[in-house]
Amino acid sequence: MLITEQGIMRPLLDYLLSRAHDRSVSWMNKVVHGTYLLMQYMEANKDCFQLPDILFGTFAVRLYSGTIGDDGHDPSGLYWLPVSTDTANGTIVSLNGLTDYLANANKTKSMNPLRAASSYEERLNYAAWYKKNNHNFLGHIRNKSINQTAKLARNLKGRRGLVASSDDSAISFDEKLFAQFYSKGMGSGSDFRSNLRNQLILLMMHFAGCRESDCLHLWVEDVFDDPFVTGSAIVRLYHPEDGASPNDWHSKSGQKNRSAYLKEKYGLTARNKMVGTQRVGWKTVVTNNSKENYIQLFWFPQQAGVLFRTLWDEYCRYLLTVERHHPYAFVSFKTNNAGSPYTLNSFHDAYKKALNRIGKTKSKVDGLSPHAHRHAMGRRMENADVNPRIIQKVLHHSSIESQIPYTTPNVQRVTQALNQSYKLLEQKITDKQCLDVLPDWQDIVKTGFEDVDPTGLFSGFDPMLKGATDGQK
Repeated sequence: MLITEQGIMRPLLDYLLSRAHDRSVSWMNKVVHGTYLLMQYMEANKDCFQLPDILFGTFAVRLYSGTIGDDGHDPSGLYWLPVSTDTANGTIVSLNGLTDYLANANKTKSMNPLRAASSYEERLNYAAWYKKNNHNFLGHIRNKSINQTAKLARNLKGRRGLVASSDDSAISFDEKLFAQFYSKGMGSGSDFRSNLRNQLILLMMHFAGCRESDCLHLWVEDVFDDPFVTGSAIVRLYHPEDGASPNDWHSKSGQKNRSAYLKEKYGLTARNKMVGTQRVGWKTVVTNNSKENYIQLFWFPQQAGVLFRTLWDEYCRYLLTVERHHPYAFVSFKTNNAGSPYTLNSFHDAYKKALNRIGKTKSKVDGLSPHAHRHAMGRRMENADVNPRIIQKVLHHSSIESQIPYTTPNVQRVTQALNQSYKLLEQKITDKQCLDVLPDWQDIVKTGFEDVDPTGLFSGFDPMLKGATDGQK
């Protein structure tokens, strides 16, 4: 929350409270940060603008370009550096709702008002709506008439960002490294109990495609024996608030959700609604059961579920030795915090130390990060030619297009495919006349410098000025 010389910025607080029921804490943080930047800009440019929309327009320009001139000076005193297009666009979008809210409350003009969309903008809006609806699991039950907002457009829109082709080689955890990381990295810490806990989380991420935040929502009651695979485990992750309470529990008023269970039994708030280090987000919106609101994990390969069950039974014996005042399965074993719910910060620290034990450094671009295991799961299924709809189900994506970053061929695979295809092309061409279509690479690499060295002074197998090519004067 922003605090000014006059105290808390009450209009911003009112706006955030009005949206608290359907917005995340991270969204609120973005709105607060965007408001902070806008207030800085307004304070540095007092009496420079008469119209709010012009002020907002120049503010947006300065997000993209920065406020420092070519001479190194900044009359405003802000000295903002240019930010990325995505960051600037996100700031603009985060402020749209707030400026509309303030305009409606004060009966004034919005800083970035909606206007009638041009025919081109309306077609783009419709295309975006249709694409989202058509690729969504629940698209068949949505209203098929286009929303009226498609006929509107913002006066100021963000710039068009770059579209990157996904390259899994930079984000997927190396399968060849996993065994070493599992045993010598995660499994060789000083506390055996913590090793078991971290290995269980690692199995959920690498062989079931879980996000690390998903894992920390697991309750002890959410692991069952698999009736179809001997020795394997069924693991269900329930929505932190709307998931069904365990053991058919219900409150005095008849509520059966986990939010009510946490509040009545432990006096706790669901972790996705907390703030601070105990907060754990929840991103998944597609569930496997609409009545109980859970996602079920699918092991790939199935043997991972057997290993998980073995470790789980042993872990639960250690879990009985610490006092817990919550239902969460993964806890801290540190002396001064034993039994408290395990935090994301603690897991990330343990993950970093585990990488260091095998001589690696945590790096998202090198595929050495917790989320890289989810990408490895998607890549493994794609390499095994699993149906895209099955992959969508396993990764719990609402849209089949959400898994594109997880399944797009990486550089190595594209190169291998092209080489194999070229060999097939060479085999298909049997007519001597057609052979002219393909270059004779053996001849090409012999010289290749005729255009810059036509007399062969420096190039070819026997250059006339051989001494010069050997670096001699």
